[in-house]
Amino acid sequence: MGCEFSKYSACCWGTEQGGPDPEAHIDENVDNIEGNDLPPFREYTVDQLRKATSGFAMENIVSEHGEKAPNVVYKGKLENQMRIAVKRFNKSAWPDSHQFLEEAKAVGQLRNQRLANLLGCCSEGDERLLVSEYMSNDTLAKHLFHWEAQPMKWAMRLRVALHLAQALEYCTNKGRALYHDLNAYRVLFDDDFNPKLSCFGLMKNSRDGKSYSTNLAFTPPEYLRTGRVTPESVTYSFGTLLLDLLSGKHIPPSRALDLIRDRNIEMLSDSCLEGQFSDDEGTELVRLASRCLQSEPRERPNPRSLVTALIPLQKDSEVPSHVLMGIPDGTAAFPLSPLGEACLRMDLTAIHEVLEKIGYKDDEGAATELSFQMWTNQMQETINSKKKGDAAFRQKDFRTAIDSYTQFIEVGTMVSPTVYARRSLSYLINNMPNEALNDALQAQVISPVWYMAFYLQVVALLVLGKENDAQVALKEGSSLETKKGTN
Repeated sequence: MGCEFSKYSACCWGTEQGGPDPEAHIDENVDNIEGNDLPPFREYTVDQLRKATSGFAMENIVSEHGEKAPNVVYKGKLENQMRIAVKRFNKSAWPDSHQFLEEAKAVGQLRNQRLANLLGCCSEGDERLLVSEYMSNDTLAKHLFHWEAQPMKWAMRLRVALHLAQALEYCTNKGRALYHDLNAYRVLFDDDFNPKLSCFGLMKNSRDGKSYSTNLAFTPPEYLRTGRVTPESVTYSFGTLLLDLLSGKHIPPSRALDLIRDRNIEMLSDSCLEGQFSDDEGTELVRLASRCLQSEPRERPNPRSLVTALIPLQKDSEVPSHVLMGIPDGTAAFPLSPLGEACLRMDLTAIHEVLEKIGYKDDEGAATELSFQMWTNQMQETINSKKKGDAAFRQKDFRTAIDSYTQFIEVGTMVSPTVYARRSLSYLINNMPNEALNDALQAQVISPVWYMAFYLQVVALLVLGKENDAQVALKEGSSLETKKGTN
């Protein structure tokens, strides 16, 4: 192990008397890190969110347990290209529309860089949906319990703890001290791998539903008695997260406290952290977790005390989060295929060759649709306009291709993602990036898992100067292309 834990003080296994120390508030006030660049909270329609998520496509589900979860979370993209996460509640979760709207609007007033902020909601008929910022780099559970390349470093684990404490302090200061079911799946990582607390936990999963969905072994003892969440219950859950960060495993608090009392700390700490922290640092984190897990709620520290205790423990504070996560350059975080590289360098000739080569094999069901509808004159005209567009596209007469494909699309009898992709490239070659982006997005709506739709978005976004959005689309396209190649 990296430390012998020979200097763990008695406070780790003795019961503290009284409440938290009256520590002075640190200068780094979390209220000063507002998310000011975000749009104000608003209401959306079901149609807007259905379009943003490609019809609530199963491929866009990002929540734990997938479509089997009672409340499913989807990733999506609004018409202004902003990426979002949409939580769709069970039909019976919030029967009172007014109560749902009031709760959502209250949470939607929060704006902070430590949160994945709530951007809006929808209450239409039986539908109840929340809309938040989209965090592209998975959850703490994924990086801590199911890591692939390398385990999370000690310095990054301390940063996660601090950012979460700051998020809870901010929410408490704004009158939203209750957080429901705080766990490693509620901690999300943004494009730069900065950890953020999901805003979804600031609302219950239903008007009268349970506030904890996790195993009862991780539930605050007073919640088991009363069924009510209190600010002290949130601190208890924060303590379980500290144990997760220390151990790299999801250890029940009762088991962890037994190990602490028996001074068997080696069994508690993650062997992957060998040599990364000192005895004193380990002592302090164990002490803090023990305080959070006190059986008597009033003996647990408040969020302000947690922030004060965690700031002195921070290491490599000047190092960006993506570096601590083992990703030296965010733009090189994933390998690119030749097609992905062509999109990144905006090589339209190479993209044209690929679209010509793959033809229409990604248009599922198009051939069947033709066989049933070729009888009508209108359908024959539609087919002819498509054939004319294909011929022009092959001959690189892109203006004629645009006109012919437009005629095909406007008839509306058939839907083809490939036609939209081909017209998108034709628009790009004619220096019409906005139109190209719209067509690439439409191709994605029709075929949510088609990598080419995302790759064309990359080129259009780069032309429009939206490099960050282009990188996100590039990552998504590369991932989908890899999955298709392995199937």
